[in-house]
Amino acid sequence: MLVGKVVGVAGGHAPLAFLVASLAAAFTAFSYAELSGRYPVSAGEAVYLQEGFGSPALAGLAGLLIAAAGMISAATIARGFAGYFRVFFPVPEALVIFAIIGLLGLLAFWGIRQSLQVAAVITVLEIVGLLLVVAIGAPEVQLERLPLAASVFDPAIWPAVLLAAFLAFYAFIGFEDMVNVAEEVRNPERNLALAIFFALGLATILYVAVALVAVTVVDLQQLAQSDAPLALVVTTAGSDPRPISAIGAFAVLNGALVQIIMASRLLYGMARRGWLPAPLGWVHATRHTPHVATAGVAVVIALLAVSFPTEGLAAATSYVVLSVFALVNAALLRLKSRSPTPAGVLRAPAGTAWLGMASALALLGARLWWG
Repeated sequence: MLVGKVVGVAGGHAPLAFLVASLAAAFTAFSYAELSGRYPVSAGEAVYLQEGFGSPALAGLAGLLIAAAGMISAATIARGFAGYFRVFFPVPEALVIFAIIGLLGLLAFWGIRQSLQVAAVITVLEIVGLLLVVAIGAPEVQLERLPLAASVFDPAIWPAVLLAAFLAFYAFIGFEDMVNVAEEVRNPERNLALAIFFALGLATILYVAVALVAVTVVDLQQLAQSDAPLALVVTTAGSDPRPISAIGAFAVLNGALVQIIMASRLLYGMARRGWLPAPLGWVHATRHTPHVATAGVAVVIALLAVSFPTEGLAAATSYVVLSVFALVNAALLRLKSRSPTPAGVLRAPAGTAWLGMASALALLGARLWWG
């Protein structure tokens, strides 16, 4: 879904843009790994900023921003699902979006265990789908389509690469969502850190590999204009695109489901601390899930998805998440200046927090300056 948009900005340098985005995310991943061990609670980012800066207003703003980013991200994913779904059934896009978000909202309401079991199955499907794209496209790769390696030293390419990395950054968010279900994770001080790094590492390998295959198999202009770029890669390689389209359609749902769970749990955690209206903290008597928050999140996601284009939604997500990442890194630096890392919690080097803050601000600056 996002590969085509990144190619539209960076052209053949799209794989480099994904690498830059991954590196920017990796620095902040260290900060999340330590903070999730220090404070393994819901409303993660809001709590981190409250502890780091002692400002309930800033904490509340950060929580709302990350919840908004989750909802915008899920709206982006819903549009991606509609693009793949319509390969099979040419029905109105809005109908597909409302139906799928409604179903995912019901699943999130049904229970987090059931939701995460479904998400785990879909994650495996997603990995299989991306590996299939690489395997099908690999024999058709034309390496002469790649820009020369020496071009990375050409200053003229970097405005486009950084702008594309701003969009590609969207592919690497998600690890921060884990901290908002910390209360439901066993041994979060260890397991959350491991999960964060595993998720980011796997995403980097898969997205860079797919981008390399895509830009060396498909005409760049066609790729940039496609609503189902992975299916286009498979078609160009001479294979039936329907299996990949089917996998792609259901795989992207994983992200939307996780974002619904994350955003509703974040709003629930903030409401329980008195930072948001009390109804958002209500828990259903039999399902034991925050039903009001879940319903509200699902409605907002559906409205966003039918109102804005994919690229605009992805860009908005990156704006919000990068802003929060800069604040989270700053909060960790303040905490480190006041107290040592507790025993048993992964210690993030201060240097990675500085680099995480700098890289987030750099990508934001690139978008504002050249975008």
